[in-house]
Amino acid sequence: MVRRVLSLTSGRIAVAILAVVALLAVLGPLLAPQDPLATSDNTLAAVSGSHWLGTDYLGRDVLSRLLDGSRVSVLGALEVALTALAVGAVPGILSVYLGRVFEWVTLRLADTLVALPFLLFAVAVIALLGNGLTQAMLVTGVLVSPLFYRVSRAATLAVARSQYVEAALISGASVGWVVRRHVWAKVLPPIAVAFAQTIGTGFVIVSSLTFLGIGVQPPEPTWGGLLASDLGYLSHRPWAPLVPAVLIMITVWAGNLLADAIRDVSGEAGRALLKSRGARTGRPERTEPAPAGGA
Repeated sequence: MVRRVLSLTSGRIAVAILAVVALLAVLGPLLAPQDPLATSDNTLAAVSGSHWLGTDYLGRDVLSRLLDGSRVSVLGALEVALTALAVGAVPGILSVYLGRVFEWVTLRLADTLVALPFLLFAVAVIALLGNGLTQAMLVTGVLVSPLFYRVSRAATLAVARSQYVEAALISGASVGWVVRRHVWAKVLPPIAVAFAQTIGTGFVIVSSLTFLGIGVQPPEPTWGGLLASDLGYLSHRPWAPLVPAVLIMITVWAGNLLADAIRDVSGEAGRALLKSRGARTGRPERTEPAPAGGA
């Protein structure tokens, strides 16, 4: 699947942007030219050789704060996506095999979580447990998990009706073996699409919370916090909010673009795309063999 995604222009663009953002998260604090927390008397300074993006209202270097704040933003988005994946995908797959009681309970829980406004619920949890981004992202990931639950459940239901899966169960294969051998390969593409979309959603959630000053302890820099602080001084630096806003927009767009690329190369759509490319180039494209016994 990775090769197929990278064969698309949109896939290469999305992977390149997300790779750069990941590098910023890892190396950003090391690349910061100045101490992101150090204040000075040179407040609201314009762009210069010593301050490539100027300084904020406390004289702190904006570029250094952007680079240092990338780690919190990226880790928060990944925490949302991974939590939603773990909480939603596993029960979604098992709900098809563990009986009607487990199915009914998990469906009702998913419906309940969908009805809760995740942003307000995250604020309420922070008010109870203290101001911290980790607990806020964990709670938000749980509230986003119904997306993975429904996607994995729908994909598993489609595979569970296959004759080769029924034959494996009749022959005495365990549910775990069937899931690992037959179900997971079919469920992985839609889950990958949902995961890429949730990364973008996670960035929006993290940026929204930090924009409101929730989940982080000042003066810790974040992209959302920088955007909020810059909006208060538009008369002095009207262009300042553009940089964090563009970073957030490009990252969210790359996540959605990657989800579209994965969707385009997986399943029947992916096979049709490969066939059309083979017809244009005059040589057949390699396709993955179908599972034994059907599909």
